[in-house]
Amino acid sequence: MNFHILTLFPEMILSGLSHSITGRAMDKGQISVNAVDFREYATNKYKHVDDYPYGGGAGMLIQAEPVYLAYEDLVKKMEKKPRVIYVTPQGDVFRQSMAEELAKEEDVIFLCGHYEGIDERVLEEIVTDQVSIGDYVLTGGELPVMVMIDAISRLVPGVLNNDVSAEFESFNDNLLEYPQYTRPAEYHGKKVPDVLLSGHHANIEKWRREQSLKRTLERRPDLLQEANLTKKDLKYLKSLGYEADSK
Repeated sequence: MNFHILTLFPEMILSGLSHSITGRAMDKGQISVNAVDFREYATNKYKHVDDYPYGGGAGMLIQAEPVYLAYEDLVKKMEKKPRVIYVTPQGDVFRQSMAEELAKEEDVIFLCGHYEGIDERVLEEIVTDQVSIGDYVLTGGELPVMVMIDAISRLVPGVLNNDVSAEFESFNDNLLEYPQYTRPAEYHGKKVPDVLLSGHHANIEKWRREQSLKRTLERRPDLLQEANLTKKDLKYLKSLGYEADSK
């Protein structure tokens, strides 16, 4: 999978993603990260990419032309026009389901804003998705882009050493992940639940599912509205006080 990032700070992107799982995936060629400095596409003498907004107001705005020229240079090398994700607090909230959807793409372009944003005209022309990682404002789109690339990359086949692990993490089936334990069997007086030491796989899976349901109800009950729940799940949740008719 190929990630392309239009940014004023390519070194920030490349440095942030060159470690850990994403770094190994890049080294193995499972993903590629191409950070493009759209300042290089500025046509003025001083390579300025920003100007004052029409109508007045605080701050500066990124101009349309350098962004468009950088985008145009990218897509002419591709067989089809890719998804273009503009990172903005006004966008749809990034979720696991979106990460799964984007992981199926061959190429994805991310557009990082700065200052007071980007000229609306180029957004209308090239952007396919406007996405936010939360209801707060950052100084630029680079950090959210790295968050999203990390989440998407680990869903690309082969990136995780154990691909099965991606199937059982938080937000699988829209539920939070069950608690996990490793050696020693007792730590600071707290013991690993007996069922996990039993070797009885059916009982372990039942316990894990129930713990996922319980944890989601306690910490993120809103997720249950869209969760894939069986009749057994609903019966267990009801025993914990969850009202099935609220789903």
